[in-house]
Amino acid sequence: MANQRNVAQKLLDLADIKIGGSRPWDIKVYNKNFYKKVFSQGSLGLGESYMQGYWDCEKLDEFFNKVFSAGLERRVIIKWNLVFHLLKSRIFNLQKKSEAFTIGKRHYDIGNNLYQVMLDKRMVYSCGYWKKAKNLDQAQEAKLDLICRKLGLKPGMKILDIGCGWGSFVKYTAEKYKVEVVGITVSKEQAKFARKLCKGLPVEIRLQDYRDIKERFDRIVSVGMFEHVGYKNYNKYMKVVYKCLNKDGLFLLQTIGSNNSITFSEPWISKYIFPNGMLPSIKQIAYASEGLLVMEDLHNFGPDYDKTTIAWYKNFHKNWDKVKSDYSKNFYRMWEYYLLLSAGAFRSRKFQLWQIVFSKKDVAKVYKSVR
Repeated sequence: MANQRNVAQKLLDLADIKIGGSRPWDIKVYNKNFYKKVFSQGSLGLGESYMQGYWDCEKLDEFFNKVFSAGLERRVIIKWNLVFHLLKSRIFNLQKKSEAFTIGKRHYDIGNNLYQVMLDKRMVYSCGYWKKAKNLDQAQEAKLDLICRKLGLKPGMKILDIGCGWGSFVKYTAEKYKVEVVGITVSKEQAKFARKLCKGLPVEIRLQDYRDIKERFDRIVSVGMFEHVGYKNYNKYMKVVYKCLNKDGLFLLQTIGSNNSITFSEPWISKYIFPNGMLPSIKQIAYASEGLLVMEDLHNFGPDYDKTTIAWYKNFHKNWDKVKSDYSKNFYRMWEYYLLLSAGAFRSRKFQLWQIVFSKKDVAKVYKSVR
């Protein structure tokens, strides 16, 4: 066990992290089984051992910033574990239509009360735009406004929101731009909430998979949903968008992105947070849309997701007493780990956040980028 601790410390030295150190990003190990779990299970063992209280860190977000900046996650990869996840994703279509509603049940349906105390007043569960914003509410409204300006919304247009969440975008656009909106989600709780939120507006909320959309729209938007599509379905997704978009239409895709093209889910995130979630690369997005859509504009504001997830964590931590009767202490550590790991990943530039505007390939209309 002492040898495993020494090996762990040598690795952490590469990221300037000390076991038992006094700096905010140093870690305290309380259970010697921590080393065995990490060296045998990699990122899955690291996350599970945190949930079990085997170790702690004052600034978990900065710990992960240092880990990712130093590339430590590539040094502690358990090959058999990685091969298992890789083979599973290669052999099976883990995001097939029959599994579409799994993410809704296991992530988005765990309690609207949790998301209400964690998110902004509009309940936007995606990256905010912090260019001029001073707080989370302002950042999320700025993001919604940015999307609308990029799409050039006008009264009377028919809009599709793929992955509408709790209805923030559809309500905003219906009220401010006088458009007709269809929002789809695979979460029963989101659909119920969004229908109530948008009552009286020209908004239709459907509990529906994107592969079942048949009609045409002037504009299509998808914010924070593409991460659930999976690499085997990227081209199918783009074909659906192409089929449903009017000739002069525009499609805006907002997605978290990976610097590398991957074809498997991160084990801990997939098991505890986003079942079979998968981050696309620019290469994969471009390949999937080739021959269908023109990439008119690509806007990366990944560092803004660091600010967004930290704001969510602060809200979650501050309001925990309001919701803790519905959740366990283990859930608190799991959710804390998820939010602060995410912040560190964006801070280190391991993850990106892209807004991409597409038009149809056979349209000569010139798109002017908006910031």
